[in-house]
Amino acid sequence: MFAAENLAFGYNGTPVLRRVSFRVQAGKLVCLLGPNGCGKTTLLRLMLGLLAPSGGRMLVGGRPARSMPRREMAGRVAYVPQLHQPPFAYTALEMVLMGRTGSTSFFGRPSSQDRDAALAALHRFAIGHLAHVPVTRLSGGQRQLTMLARALAQQAKALVLDEPINGLDFGHQAKFLAILEELCAEGKSCVMSTHFPDHALWVADQVLLLHEGAVVADGPPRAVVTRENLSRLYEADISVVSLNEAIRVCIPDRMNRSRPAPVAPDAASPSANPDARPRPKEQLHG
Repeated sequence: MFAAENLAFGYNGTPVLRRVSFRVQAGKLVCLLGPNGCGKTTLLRLMLGLLAPSGGRMLVGGRPARSMPRREMAGRVAYVPQLHQPPFAYTALEMVLMGRTGSTSFFGRPSSQDRDAALAALHRFAIGHLAHVPVTRLSGGQRQLTMLARALAQQAKALVLDEPINGLDFGHQAKFLAILEELCAEGKSCVMSTHFPDHALWVADQVLLLHEGAVVADGPPRAVVTRENLSRLYEADISVVSLNEAIRVCIPDRMNRSRPAPVAPDAASPSANPDARPRPKEQLHG
């Protein structure tokens, strides 16, 4: 679905990406990990055809992304941004209908088919009851599910998601990731940047590590999300701990060090046994 070939890009002569190469197959969920400022968002914008590479090629479906007509790109790739703050109080339904603009004329109004597709997307993510609620009144998690519903209503073959889970509580994170897994099982490709290596371990088929504008590792989660790779990537001591054969989690090293067992209170200590405390002097000599 996506192919980067020696991709390079810079702003005002300052290199941001250099010799980036990778492939994303149909039906796969890919997590992009890297520290702040490493070029993750720039890479996603190149995948969407919003930027022109200074070197190499970014292909979508075998064609250069930058030269693809906008309507054709909308039929191939949908975009889910970081936590979205809309400037106007659109309803959730109106926001999702924006994903249907690729199938209507420039001045056309949404058809009944467009409305049906938008409502179906909202109900798919269990937020159909919010269809007529202004998005400015939704919680962060509900707003992100609305943006994901908009991407689904677009009926594109792939999704590009820029740190979509930032700011969501644990329950909404789990729900969001589960939906991405479902979409990939249906044949869609998903490329998601995230600051949480655990997300890659939970759901990814493929992980890309981006450091100083270069892909330094590319492969399955268990091969890429390792103590050595993460510690170098984030310049911090990080452990990858196996809870069982199927579950692994990432934690800072300091939390993985063995700690001494808590010391039991001394039975002879007055603070441990209130009844053993000395009584006031007048009682002691009473």
